[in-house]
Amino acid sequence: MKSKYSNIQYPEVRIRDVVFSMWTGMSKGWGVLIAILLGIGGASAFEIVTPLYYKKFFDALTSSQSKAELVPQLIHYILVVLALNAAAWVCWRVGSYAIARVEALSMATLRQQAYDRLLYHSYSFFTDNFAGALVQRVGRYARAFERLTDRITWDIIPLIVRISGAVIITAYIFPMLAVIIFAWVVLYMVVNYFYSKWRLKYNLEMVQADSRTTAVLADAITNQNNIDIFSQHSNEQKYFKDVTEDQSKITLRNWTVGQGLDAIQAALIFLIEFAIFYVTIRYWEQGLVTVGTFILVQLYVLGLGRRLWDFGRIIRDFYEGFADAKEMVEIMNLPYEIKDVPTATPLNVSGGEVVFRNVTFAFNQTREVLKNINFTIKAGEKIAIVGPSGAGKTTFVRLLLRFYDVTSGKILIDGQDIRHATLKTLRNNVSLVPQDPLLFHRTIMENIRYGKPSATEAEVVEAARLAHCDEFINVLPNKYETYVGERGIKLSGGERQRVAIARAILKNAPILVLDEATSSLDSHSEALIQDALDTLMKGKTVVVVAHRLSTIRKMDRIIVLKDGTIIEEGTHDALTNQSGSLYSKLWDLQAGGFLRDGE
Repeated sequence: MKSKYSNIQYPEVRIRDVVFSMWTGMSKGWGVLIAILLGIGGASAFEIVTPLYYKKFFDALTSSQSKAELVPQLIHYILVVLALNAAAWVCWRVGSYAIARVEALSMATLRQQAYDRLLYHSYSFFTDNFAGALVQRVGRYARAFERLTDRITWDIIPLIVRISGAVIITAYIFPMLAVIIFAWVVLYMVVNYFYSKWRLKYNLEMVQADSRTTAVLADAITNQNNIDIFSQHSNEQKYFKDVTEDQSKITLRNWTVGQGLDAIQAALIFLIEFAIFYVTIRYWEQGLVTVGTFILVQLYVLGLGRRLWDFGRIIRDFYEGFADAKEMVEIMNLPYEIKDVPTATPLNVSGGEVVFRNVTFAFNQTREVLKNINFTIKAGEKIAIVGPSGAGKTTFVRLLLRFYDVTSGKILIDGQDIRHATLKTLRNNVSLVPQDPLLFHRTIMENIRYGKPSATEAEVVEAARLAHCDEFINVLPNKYETYVGERGIKLSGGERQRVAIARAILKNAPILVLDEATSSLDSHSEALIQDALDTLMKGKTVVVVAHRLSTIRKMDRIIVLKDGTIIEEGTHDALTNQSGSLYSKLWDLQAGGFLRDGE
């Protein structure tokens, strides 16, 4: 099924897929499950037996017995009713505790399963989805389990016990009334089921509209700075208003459909009450029904009416729960776009030679970005990739890290096709410092250590010193224990860049990729870390993607891309001395280290 707000084609998900997914994550300790069944089922059984003693009480009260004989009987019946209510109370408490335990453990497991599955989806998956909508799907998935479990334990099990008990007991006393009650219950449930099933599409629309609203809200909050810079508050307010109005219309339509079910239920309950009153009065006239039997049947009908009135809500909650969970199960059942092949082996990097052999890449198999690229980066060689915007420089980096798979051709590292290597070992052997590094909302220490989780505090501090992070860290009140904010927002662009460089220094992988790694640094900061980068590059295969050509003069080789093809290759001096070359034009156009896009 094609998502309305992304280019992803999701697999068809049915109710049984949702049930299976939740069952795999459910806490299934048999002791707890038995406690739920005995607790909730037992409480319902005690409650269904209690009206029998009300029947006996009122039959005795209307009998011709003397008060001396009657009072002990009435007290006995009252004590039995109290005992039954006490037993039901104990069962409810046992069942409640068991349900709470199952739900708490299972919801944690389901969240973890959803997170684990989400974590390994490809780069393109996350660029095609709103972050806020994905977060909401994970939360809804766990809450859907809670909702469905509550309906089964608090509504379905008691309803089954009450219906069965009421029909069996009534059949023993007066079969005709049992037939009427049973026929009415079946009619009531069938009408509710088919009406609620028809309503499912409206529930799904409401869930999708809510996800859309959340996603737009999260997107606006994330880009709040852009809204301020471009003074687009009015446009954003109008855009959000359009989205919320659309959600309001969908929600109103769903609720209106739900009111139709309420009307049908009210009519059916009125019908059974009228039928029971009519039949019992007729039989009472003939002396076939006692006052106690009349009260017994009325208690059962009123009790079933209260329970069955909620049956439409139960069905609605089931469908809404399935609709909430369905969005996450779609993601969980979506095959990974980039994954280890069954025969994948660890990547063994001895030197770090990188070969692009006849590499072509096209987004969605349509728009070609790289066309038949052929070149070799020798082990320990340092190359730069330059070119105008849209030439394919960043795509080159993403292919090397296997964020995307090549459309045709192959990429080799030390003679090994990276598609046949495990993703973990491939990415462990490549350090990337991106153009716009994002940090976790954790401490500076944790963010730097992310490059090497086993690193000691001394190693982290040394990496920070080499990247000149210590200069701004040491003036912070909490130093390395300072939290950096969401996406690292509390740090400046240059500070985030230096943290990313420190992380790469700590990782110390044999292949280093700098994707505009100094783009956010001022001239002073760039000069401070240039020596550290030179030290970091020693003995490594280095790829530098750059617009600021002043940063790549010392590279062993420079590759110039244009329109997805290699048009020039050579050292800085050779290319600048080459008359009419694109590189020499780019060099001449440099102004303060900035390259004009499109040149």
